[in-house]
Amino acid sequence: MPIGLLGKKLGSARVYNASGALIPVTVVLAGPNRVLQVKSQAGKDGYNAVQLGFGDQKPQRIAKPALGHLVKHGALDKAAADKARDKGDKTAIVGVMKIKEFRNFSKDVKPGDLVGPTLFAPGDFVDAIGVTKGQGFEGVMKRHHFGGGPSTHGHKGWHRRGGAIGQRLFPGTVLRGFKMPGHMGQVKRTTQNLEVIQVREADNLLLIKGAIPGAEGDYVVIRESKKRPKGWKPPVSLAPMKRKGSEKKAEAKPAEAKK
Repeated sequence: MPIGLLGKKLGSARVYNASGALIPVTVVLAGPNRVLQVKSQAGKDGYNAVQLGFGDQKPQRIAKPALGHLVKHGALDKAAADKARDKGDKTAIVGVMKIKEFRNFSKDVKPGDLVGPTLFAPGDFVDAIGVTKGQGFEGVMKRHHFGGGPSTHGHKGWHRRGGAIGQRLFPGTVLRGFKMPGHMGQVKRTTQNLEVIQVREADNLLLIKGAIPGAEGDYVVIRESKKRPKGWKPPVSLAPMKRKGSEKKAEAKPAEAKK
């Protein structure tokens, strides 16, 4: 995870590109992210990582261990933290509500720095990690795409059932992992290779082409694409192919025009 940010999914929109095509995008509030801790392989941690925080939080709503963690690593001034904690200062602290660690962060930062959507540029590819929408308790037809039972010939009450789930005396039990009704959704998912369409630094917004897991207002992680890093170009197999004889026809047309 060389570069990444914490953000919040705001919703969907549509924008026009330079050629006038309409592109569906997901709007993500991707900043500001506060650098809370920097770990190094030479130190006691034994690996390189950067700990980022996102979201504003009042000091009196931050647990004392978490507040001490911020002060210890220089992300927050001790005097200011003590004053805010004792006197109940209601001024929110930027970038401390949600915390995420990114390993092998390729940008040089120090505790207390603020980073935002400018880590990415239009045309970059990213991976979006989020928690999908919860669908509640669902049956096998919606959860596992079963076909259901027949609708005629006396099949009363078996239209949306899954059918038999057991065996005979051996093994005499239901197999583990059998597809049955149950809770659907609300699981961690990653959508890969999404293109960044716009970066709005003033508003801390990223406009990303396509859909991102989660509902509006959910926290998401935007990281540099593992399969398409910066400078990625499509391989020859994905490039548009020329038909055989197209070059000869193109050369023949001007010759015919001269005649």
